[in-house]
Amino acid sequence: MKDHIWQRVMEIGNYILKSGATVRDTAKVFGVSKSTVHKDVTERLPKVNAHLANEVKKVLEVNKAERHLRGGEATRQKFRTQHPV
Repeated sequence: MKDHIWQRVMEIGNYILKSGATVRDTAKVFGVSKSTVHKDVTERLPKVNAHLANEVKKVLEVNKAERHLRGGEATRQKFRTQHPV
């Protein structure tokens, strides 16, 4: 693995762990695609730092379990601003 990729993988892993960010938010911050973030944390990070990978996996599992709540709230807010009652 090239040095710049290794460094990005570690930065992404630490960012998600510290902030609890979603894959989408992390991709925006680092200027990469969601697919890249996902590949970094599921395939590359375990090879670089298994402990960090396990901790990040826990955060992403929580985010996945809650995503239906966030999505519903975003839609609700969208329609409130577009179509006031």
